[in-house]
Amino acid sequence: MSSTVRADAARSRERILAVAKGRDAAELRLNDIARDAGVGVGTVYRHFPNVRALVEALSVESLRRLNEAAEAATREADAVVALRRFLADALALQLSDSGLQAVLVDLERSDPIVHSECTAARAQVSAGFGAVLVRAQATGAVRADLSAAQLQRLVCGVEHAVRLGSPADQQLLLDILIAGIRA
Repeated sequence: MSSTVRADAARSRERILAVAKGRDAAELRLNDIARDAGVGVGTVYRHFPNVRALVEALSVESLRRLNEAAEAATREADAVVALRRFLADALALQLSDSGLQAVLVDLERSDPIVHSECTAARAQVSAGFGAVLVRAQATGAVRADLSAAQLQRLVCGVEHAVRLGSPADQQLLLDILIAGIRA
């Protein structure tokens, strides 16, 4: 019986995530998600005690893809090309996942007990930002006084600027970011 209960719980969790995926993170309401997923509100709260936990769960795949982008950047022969490609990938992922920015930069609100998978993925992403940045700094092409955390916040700023403006601004603003971090 317990395996049936676990299978039902897994199906409910997947249904909840499927309903929530693609919705603006700022607009997520657990009661609405429960209704649209066809599950009880208690079921949603058992899986996701708050909206933050749901946003983290939704962002795990984006964090994995961001980590893959960092790994690909470390394999790129030219460190500056690698940094540019990585920042473009990071920006694109953040624009496609409305909750990713909060998951990346709002560390104080993160509860590793609520969502340890997200915490581990975020740690890998932070390390990836660091590895790509340090490599570009070692070539002398990027400011030595820039930290990985600052770079991450700069990408979030560009994301915010694109959301306020137009998707057509994405490339221009990324070019300006790259120009601004040059040594």
